[in-house]
Amino acid sequence: MLIIEDLHVKIGEREVLKGINLEIADNETFILFGPNGSGKTTLLMTLMGFGNYEITKGRILFRDQDITHAAIYDRAKLGIGMSFQRPPTIHGLKTRHLVSMCGQGREVPVEDLARRVNMETFLDRDINSGFSGGEIKRSELLQLMAQQPHLLLFDEPESGVDLENMKLIGTTVRELLTGAAAPQPDKSMKELKELKARRRTSGLIITHTGYILEYINADRGQVLYDGHLCCEANPRDILDHISKYGYQECVRCLK
Repeated sequence: MLIIEDLHVKIGEREVLKGINLEIADNETFILFGPNGSGKTTLLMTLMGFGNYEITKGRILFRDQDITHAAIYDRAKLGIGMSFQRPPTIHGLKTRHLVSMCGQGREVPVEDLARRVNMETFLDRDINSGFSGGEIKRSELLQLMAQQPHLLLFDEPESGVDLENMKLIGTTVRELLTGAAAPQPDKSMKELKELKARRRTSGLIITHTGYILEYINADRGQVLYDGHLCCEANPRDILDHISKYGYQECVRCLK
């Protein structure tokens, strides 16, 4: 799905990413941990193609196509979608119109999708205008549900979300990644993997708290520290280690 080769990225005069190598397979969910300022959001924004992030070395391949210097709209059309940590307010554009546009010409059942994330009463409001943290996250998910991307990028889906919203957001993220809208105890692990395989959807998720891991089955995880990837392991093991010891072990590994 995604191959990142020796990626170096600058913001202004400061090098933020310092040689990132990462592969995410079809139907794989990858979790990215790291302290504030380590480059996590920079990585996602670079993958999405934002112009303030200058690639000085390396390349990005998405489904065997070089997108290193592709425009944002081309990446979206190819099948990359992103849920932002702090998306902007867009005055003059109604939520329902943006959701419809996310379908890229397909007919989108806007009302039905909105109902699934409790956004029916927000469809005729300007994008994110006066929305709470949880409402913004649900709006972002609604757009992704309409877009149906192959690669989903989530920048801290738990940020600014209360526990009531967290359950809805977590189950919706799981649905986007696997097609399983709710826990399915009657299905075997083999059946769930076959369901996921039919989706051909991958995810890259930044998390600080790890709450999202209560709702999804993440395949792999790593820590991004000072622009370098390190400490690959099971995401839950990484989270447990960070909770106990902080990121100091990552400093030792990098040295």
